[in-house]
Amino acid sequence: MTHPRLAAAQAIKPFIVDLRRRIHRQPELGFDVHKTAALVARTLGELGIETQTGVGKTGVVAYIGDGEGPVVGIRADMDALPILEDTGLDFASELSGKMHACGHDAHTAMLLGVAKLLSMQPIHGQVRLFFQPSEEIADDEGISGAPRMIDDGALKGVDRVIALHVDGENYVGQIEVGSGQVSAAVDTFFGHVIGTGGHGARPQVAIDPIWLSTHVLNALYAIPSRRIDPFQPSVLSLGVVRGGEASNVIPRSVYIEGTLRSMDSKVRETLITEVERCFSLARVFGGDYTLKIERGYPSMHNHAGVAETIEATARELLGPDSIVPAMPTMGAEDFSYMTELAPGAMFMLGVRKPGIDAQRVHTPTFMLDEDALPLGSAMLAETALRLLENARQG
Repeated sequence: MTHPRLAAAQAIKPFIVDLRRRIHRQPELGFDVHKTAALVARTLGELGIETQTGVGKTGVVAYIGDGEGPVVGIRADMDALPILEDTGLDFASELSGKMHACGHDAHTAMLLGVAKLLSMQPIHGQVRLFFQPSEEIADDEGISGAPRMIDDGALKGVDRVIALHVDGENYVGQIEVGSGQVSAAVDTFFGHVIGTGGHGARPQVAIDPIWLSTHVLNALYAIPSRRIDPFQPSVLSLGVVRGGEASNVIPRSVYIEGTLRSMDSKVRETLITEVERCFSLARVFGGDYTLKIERGYPSMHNHAGVAETIEATARELLGPDSIVPAMPTMGAEDFSYMTELAPGAMFMLGVRKPGIDAQRVHTPTFMLDEDALPLGSAMLAETALRLLENARQG
């Protein structure tokens, strides 16, 4: 027998799908999600739900319930990616070079589905919905959407917080959720290895930054294997190495940009320290360097009790075989800022159609099975109500 919450969500599937497709056609980047936020606010208003706009620059917060008692928050991100879509969908992006390639259109639509579901019943306490901008990138000050919303007081008084993310590797009807550290902290470094440059025919009177960079690069790649405990997860990857414009000209500098990923706070600090030491090798050979390290999202921690509630909800709504073993990822999520302030957890929602290859996010061909959308709405709504009940019972 279908659980009543899931049945209610299936009944509003056209509402959720329509919203998802409208958002998908008009993807917006970073904090520039004005049209998406306006659609969210308008939809919430039509449902008679109290709404606050302009939170965290362009975010939207909705308040459902009588406000007498505990508060459970649910977050969905709204921003897209700078990717040229190549799906062939009849509702594909209408804005060249922008695409919802990470499923944030679905996240937003599913949370609006939650709003519709919860607006149908009285709620003792409060379910607070966070429609967040700019999960994918930070602003000019290096701050992304979650901390911007936190700075504006969005999480004040929140007792528990949950979120989901679409997962194109697992099938519709499958849920993946773990406890403890489930995603990595991310930091980015931007460096220049500096020489003096000169004529390619007279390298002896130049300080060659390309040659200097070979020492720096070898040292950087050795950090995870030689400076970090092998039992501690860590990643250093280089995304940009750029220098020189002509075969017979030794350039003045080489630009190097890379990413650092870690689970443990001490490992995070070690990675940062070691990157600085690696760049300092340029000075050993007579050159110089500049280095900027931009600290990104912290590692995300799933609270065991919240994760257990999500799992129990999935077993009841989706069946006993719906749970997929969870594996930590070295990807990063700024939802981690929210779980630092309130016990919370994020779960992965399977969106893969049977018989279809795994769908990779952040690619031009990413697609999801819309049959998953009511499942996500039902899971979020039911989990939030159970967390409210748990909090009332102490």
